[in-house]
Amino acid sequence: MASYEAIKNFDDEEDDVEMALPHSQISESRSLTISSAIAQTTPLHIHNVQEQPSTSSRNQPHTLTKPPRLVSLDVFRGLTVALMILVDDAGGLIPALNHSPWNGLTLADYVMPFFLFIVGVSLALTYKKLSCRVDASRKAGLRALKLLVLGLFLQGGYFHRVNDLTYGVDIKQIRWMGILQRIALAYLVAALCEIWLKSDDSVNSGPSLLRKYRYQWVVAFMISFLYLCLLYGLYVPDWEYQIQTEPSSEPKTFSVKCGRRGDIGPACNAVGMIDRTVLGIQHLYRRPIYARMPECSINSPNYGPLPPDAPAWCQAPFDPEGLLSSVMAIVTCLVGLHYGHIIVHFKDHRVRIIYWMIPTSCLVVFGLALDLFGMDINKVLYSLSYTCVTAGAAGILFVGIYLMVDVCGYRRMTIFMEWMGMHALMIYILAACNVFPIFLQGFYWGSPRNNILKLIGVGS
Repeated sequence: MASYEAIKNFDDEEDDVEMALPHSQISESRSLTISSAIAQTTPLHIHNVQEQPSTSSRNQPHTLTKPPRLVSLDVFRGLTVALMILVDDAGGLIPALNHSPWNGLTLADYVMPFFLFIVGVSLALTYKKLSCRVDASRKAGLRALKLLVLGLFLQGGYFHRVNDLTYGVDIKQIRWMGILQRIALAYLVAALCEIWLKSDDSVNSGPSLLRKYRYQWVVAFMISFLYLCLLYGLYVPDWEYQIQTEPSSEPKTFSVKCGRRGDIGPACNAVGMIDRTVLGIQHLYRRPIYARMPECSINSPNYGPLPPDAPAWCQAPFDPEGLLSSVMAIVTCLVGLHYGHIIVHFKDHRVRIIYWMIPTSCLVVFGLALDLFGMDINKVLYSLSYTCVTAGAAGILFVGIYLMVDVCGYRRMTIFMEWMGMHALMIYILAACNVFPIFLQGFYWGSPRNNILKLIGVGS
């Protein structure tokens, strides 16, 4: 069993933060941001780090060495990226891998919370020591802005679908929200909480850890309370939308009857109403996930033709990364922040695992209880029950990987996932955003349909 020293001193001069999809080096004292992860770095491979230096090394002149990274976080990130690629490519063939059309939980629904959880853990490691809070806040804001711009470029509609060599987007219809935009928002709020909302109390036990970061927990509870008030308290009026059913025909108008509060169905929920009001319905995702429900597809749980008695809302745009649902994504990031605090303040493996498993168990039990008593697990709405269950699942998986990789030293079997975790942003852009397939399709012979992807049966 390989020993693994948990915490080293942070580098005050290099306080970059690792986001959910970076190509970067992650250490327990330093991690890199997703927005700066495009720049290639060489990972430091350390399998066994002793807590005390050897006698010979004490006698050597002091040299600047890079601290070891938390390998389990790299592996966790790489595993999440692999899961994301799997559900994107195989979700249409295997319903269990695809996102749930509305209520319920599938394997694909864990991807986003896992990324947000990883962001939170990384932030705790990054901001252990701060030389200037104002400067750190400015840098966090710039990183969030870079993520936001990158998300608009990749998911705003600039790149068209596979088999379509055109590109460009009408600003009047650009999609404002998306995966990276949600991560940017959660990262910014969690980073500011970590920079400004922690006391100077010393930590030597679980209760003292909660006291030190009590204001961050207050923020998490306030966000959850605000979300529940808006979700169940806002009045959703009747609304309408237009879509073009035929290429040469005039847009057809559909009217959706609501006039109620507290509805968490696809048509009349407050999440969609806020997005339509603030962002504009023309800026929302145009292939809503609820179009795979039995009410909207004869091929449910896959997309398909509308049933004869399909309700009016079946074709309405709806953003799965909307504004109100992204507010709850911040809570997942703050949960990950707490797990990172445990790494920072406790060195013993056994103590860490105990302090991790306590909130993990509570989150899973509480989330399942909420679902049992009527607050359905819903990824699209990012319901409180969904937040708790998926954050708890992230904690379980992280603890398992930590035990296997950082405590027991079984790195050889996870080396590929570790590599994917260190190059996650690049893999996400090239694979998950279809940049690489579209790039390959740009090289063809005779006709655009005669390309490499068509030859191997991809995108046909």
